[in-house]
Order: sequence, then structure tokens, then C-alpha cells
Amino acid sequence: MLNATWLDTFVTLCDIGNFTRAAHVLNMTQPGVSQHVKKLEAQLGQPLLSRDGKSFTLTPTGAAVAEIGRRRRQEEINFRQSLQFDDPTKGDVSVACSGSIALLLYPCFMQEMQTAPDLSIMLTAAPEALVMQGVVDGTVDLGVISHPPSHPRLEGLRAGQDELCLLLPLGHHTPTDLAALNQLGFIAHPDGYAHADELLGANFPKEYRGAEALVRRSFVNQIGQIPDPVVRGLGYTILPRSGVDTFHDRARLTIAQLPNPICHDLWLIQRKNRVMAARVEHLRAKITARLTAL
Repeated sequence: MLNATWLDTFVTLCDIGNFTRAAHVLNMTQPGVSQHVKKLEAQLGQPLLSRDGKSFTLTPTGAAVAEIGRRRRQEEINFRQSLQFDDPTKGDVSVACSGSIALLLYPCFMQEMQTAPDLSIMLTAAPEALVMQGVVDGTVDLGVISHPPSHPRLEGLRAGQDELCLLLPLGHHTPTDLAALNQLGFIAHPDGYAHADELLGANFPKEYRGAEALVRRSFVNQIGQIPDPVVRGLGYTILPRSGVDTFHDRARLTIAQLPNPICHDLWLIQRKNRVMAARVEHLRAKITARLTAL
């Protein structure tokens, strides 16, 4: 590798064409400039200048080295300029969250990408353990989970709450006992049993005996389809509000007004002390606003 300091001195000398003026620009002595050139010549093993008194001409090797030096100088200028401007509308951003939160966020992400053609947003719906692991590994820029991050390499901000909703067919009255729900039948899904333990356990504590005792009518693991059988009158289910508000047939669902509502906190997490690109910071603000609106 060519010595960067000697190379910069040589390029400055070539551009100015005079040892004395080059020394002044570099804040060096004239012998210091000459010494840098000699050291660069020694490193290359070839002369760079043909000296004639106080003037000089470049040897073929000198001309080639000067060109290399100018390119490196311009590359450094370009690099420094790129550091000063980080375009929030260009590059990749990766986000991971639950399926219901993904339904809530993706329309917002599509809108961002429509206005910024060079912005690419990767959204993954995953269990919370995988969301946190992705952020720790650095494969995910931002994650949304339902509790403060406990991992030492993560930090987070509480961005909102997501209420658990008991979904009933349109016009169905809020049940006063668990028997009324069992007559409808439970539309189960992967998170449904845990949701039932929380919401039904809090509102029917004397009757509720655990999710395994519920009368199950159906099971579906595609979150966008979970409310469909409820709309058709085939049963009831429990979903976070984030998965309800985005449902295409929301107007044909009834949300039961229970005396003891259950809400999950929403935490927007990232890797601790990670310096984020402008595009990630921009998207984080959009996510925070959407979660807060819940």
C-alpha cells in the first residue's frame, strides 16, 4: 500500500508545480516536501520526477502515481460527502412483529414505498422469540413485541397498546356467561388459546376452566382468515385489535364490551447503541405513530 501522507504530498506538488508553494499549502517546509517525494520513490523503487533546477517534470511512473493519488483523493471526498447525507428514501429496512401487527403496519409500509421507489421494506411475521433474536443478530432493524426487552443487547420504547377483542357475529349480544360462548363455538388459532386464558379467564373467572375445555368449532392459522367464520355466524374468536381493524369485513363483526378488558403493551425494539440509518429512523417514527393510534 502506498503511504497515504507521502502520496497526498506528491499529488499536491504535481497540481501546484512548485516545491515552495506546495510546502506553503501543506504547511510544511520545502525540504519536508522533498523528503516525502524521496520516500515515495524509495517505496516504489522508481523515480517519479525529473528535476531541472527548481523545476521538474513527471516521469511516466510519476504521472501514473499522480493519477492514482488524484483518484484516491476524489474517492475520499465522495465518501465524506456520502456520510454527510443519508437519504431516508433509499435502501433496505427490515421489520419483524406478530401477524396481527404485520396486518396493521404493512399498508403504511406500502404507502412509504410508493412515494419512495428506492426504499425496500422487508416485513416478517414471527413469534416474539424470533423477533428478538433477529434484532439481536442484526438481521432485523426494528421489532415489535408485547413486553420490555430483557436481553442485554436490546433496547426498546413503549409505543402503544393492543387490546384483546372478543369477536362475535354481527348483532350478537355480549355474553353474560361462558355457556353462551360455548353454544357458538370457538374459532381457534395458534395464539387463540393464550388469548382465551387471558380474556375469558379475567371475565368469566368462576366458569372458565382453561382453553382446553372450550367448545371448539374450527381452527385456522392464517390470521387474515380468522374472522371470516365469525362473520358467517360459525363461532366466536379472540384477536388483538390490530388484527381486527384491518379486516376487510370489519363492519360485519361485533366486538363484545367486556367488564375486564385486557391490553398488551407494544414495545418497539432495536439493538442497543446501534446507529441507525436515516431510512430506519424515518420508518421507526411511522411505526410509532401507527402503534400509538391503536
